[in-house]
Amino acid sequence: MPDVPPPADPFRPFVSHLDEARALALLREALAGADDGELFLERRRTESLLLDDGRIRQASFGAAEGFGLRAVRGEVAGHAHANELSLAAIARASATARLAVGTGGGVMAAPPRPTNRRLYPATDPLEGTTFAARIATLRAIDAFARDLDPRVVQVSVALAASLQEIEILRPEGLRLADVRPLSRLTVTIIAERAGRRESGSAGGGGRAAADRLMDPAHWQWVVREALRIALVNLDAVPAPAGVMEVALGPGWPGILLHEAVGHGLEGDFNRKTSSAFAGRIGSRVAAPGVTVVDDGTLAGRRGSLTIDDEGTPSARTVLIEDGILVGYMQDRQNARLMGQHPTGNGRRESFAHIPMPRMTNTLMLAGTADPAAIVADVADGIFATGFGGGQVDITNGKFVFACTEAYRVRRGRIEAPVKGATLIGDGPTALRRIRAIGSDLALDPGMGNCGKAGQWVPVGVGQPTLLIEGLTVGGSAA
Repeated sequence: MPDVPPPADPFRPFVSHLDEARALALLREALAGADDGELFLERRRTESLLLDDGRIRQASFGAAEGFGLRAVRGEVAGHAHANELSLAAIARASATARLAVGTGGGVMAAPPRPTNRRLYPATDPLEGTTFAARIATLRAIDAFARDLDPRVVQVSVALAASLQEIEILRPEGLRLADVRPLSRLTVTIIAERAGRRESGSAGGGGRAAADRLMDPAHWQWVVREALRIALVNLDAVPAPAGVMEVALGPGWPGILLHEAVGHGLEGDFNRKTSSAFAGRIGSRVAAPGVTVVDDGTLAGRRGSLTIDDEGTPSARTVLIEDGILVGYMQDRQNARLMGQHPTGNGRRESFAHIPMPRMTNTLMLAGTADPAAIVADVADGIFATGFGGGQVDITNGKFVFACTEAYRVRRGRIEAPVKGATLIGDGPTALRRIRAIGSDLALDPGMGNCGKAGQWVPVGVGQPTLLIEGLTVGGSAA
């Protein structure tokens, strides 16, 4: 990454709030006889703006700072947090977290290795733009969308940005830090024709400044894409129902991979044998040619991390290689308990939360098939290029996903768009039924969030065009 100046007021808790030596002594007291633990300090600033139907419906700014102190012994973790950066608060947290250690007897795990790598600029994503300019951009997007097509009846524009600054203090005295910018722009358009209304959404973002998103060259493309999807859905016919072939487009449809497969490859679910993939390392779990990785090292991507929330450098972790399960995503605690190495996937929503194994950017790598030939090979099915919400049971991988853009395909020809299509199946079976993998790997535009155990973190997904045989499509047409 090029050199970028840090925020004008950098987060330096051991300069402005705390005596480092005394904080370290309290941490060591909490972790005496423990296996692992840390003092995680954080400052976060967020802004979100929402323009809906020509009016600013929401304009919010938030600022928070605090710490979480964690002590780990075996399978037990004690965690205490406060939004007060003081030695008195750390002393109280130390006594609480210490309860998890009990009589001790643990051996402190080796610290993570430091890294000088930078995957994103250490700068406030809102620097370089004024609040008035951001409001003006939202209004310009609304006007542009309405001028594009008379069928546009409603426009919603959301701009969100945040800056998270963290420091991690380890019991051996190691200090690790990261500055994480994040920004996102989303446009939703509702179009109407003959009394029928349909919507389309598009957007993007990543770990970069918001001014890139506010560039007309970017947001005009986003508006056109949202409008295109809305107009496609105006022509949609009821989706068919039944078991059929499904072609998935590149990029954002990787959210199905993330939910149906990715969560099942997180270390805690496998250690507790609650995942459909538990105990299957070395076994074939997918069709030949299927390689799935979790890669937190992609520069500027929404799910990327220079270090995770335990201080471990992010990594490119191969999960499935040529159809064979070869690894899981690990935080420090689960890796130790499973006799494996941390993979840089220890993530937490904030200082008030405990870390756990989480995905970063989860991708299926490209194959060699021509994407057009993949769709042409569909005898009777659908081609899905956009997804909305879904539900997954990680114990068996069963999923239900709603398509936001999909098309009927017969004898290799793309026909009318379809409305109300849902994909129903289970991750392990779907992986084994992949019949073709395209050469067109693409990443999502940078809008994804992932929920687990009540915590939300930004993530990325990606995949090439795929052909899966035998998925159940839920629809309303006979």
